[in-house]
Amino acid sequence: MTVESHLAELERRHLAIDTKIADEERRPAQDGLEIAALKKQKLSLKDEIERLRKEAVPERTN
Repeated sequence: MTVESHLAELERRHLAIDTKIADEERRPAQDGLEIAALKKQKLSLKDEIERLRKEAVPERTN
């Protein structure tokens, strides 16, 4: 799996979790623990995406 395809998959999962959070928040009897767990997963994916992007494009030093 290339870095680009891995990033695309992580971004797809990030968006899917965002949709799940929105769906759960619209329910009359929201499950706060489920929402918190989903948000934690989403943050973890975001961190992984950012880490991979930084590795793919190394910073320049002047």
